[in-house]
Amino acid sequence: MSLGAHLIELRKRLFIAALAIVVGMIAGYIVSDWVLAALIRPISELAAEQGRNASLNFTDVSSAFDLRIQIAFTVGVVVSSPVWLYQLWAFVMPGLKKTEKRYAVGFLAAAVPLFLAGCAAGWFVLPHMVTLLTGFAPEGTTALLTARSYFDFVLKLVLAIGIAFVLPVFLVLLNFAGVLSAAAILKSWRIAILAITLFTAIATPAADVMSMFLLAIPMVLLYFTAAGIAWLHDRRARRAAERFDVELAV
Repeated sequence: MSLGAHLIELRKRLFIAALAIVVGMIAGYIVSDWVLAALIRPISELAAEQGRNASLNFTDVSSAFDLRIQIAFTVGVVVSSPVWLYQLWAFVMPGLKKTEKRYAVGFLAAAVPLFLAGCAAGWFVLPHMVTLLTGFAPEGTTALLTARSYFDFVLKLVLAIGIAFVLPVFLVLLNFAGVLSAAAILKSWRIAILAITLFTAIATPAADVMSMFLLAIPMVLLYFTAAGIAWLHDRRARRAAERFDVELAV
């Protein structure tokens, strides 16, 4: 394809991706009342558990509308992710080799559901995080949470745990690319478990051990699953290299 044809193809893919995000934003705006009620629920539970006044505050005239637009955009991007990820893949695919295409398809097929599962786990621990962090305030004080900063906190928390669930896929990708061996992944298992434990301990209150384990167990399983896939790939690559050496010697 010529440069002009590539630009036309890029414009087409971007248009379809943008259209999917816009449609997702419309759906996100429709469910924004439900999302906003779900965001406020941890604050209401906080007020009941700690016996203090707690509320979500809109500090200027347009902040309520801005928050709904943020919610609609976030929901739109998440809901339309299969469409715009496919458009990105379809644009890059013609330039990849057959093996690279197979790896890319496998990466996308694993990364998208794992990211969504991680986001769901982040949403699950959100109330615990709100209770934990606001609990450092002195007794008798009022928790006045700004709507925009609160939503940014929720978004960062959900995205952080979503990305954490995808990290094992990157380990497999690095292994397939020849950058990281399965032995190196397995050698660092103690550090990985310690890092996962610290991460889940921070993400959940110390008193809620069950939530910590519910978050840590799938992350540990994903880590060792990635190590197992890397080990199988290394063994297959080693056998292929041995067969090549035998054929070369003959």
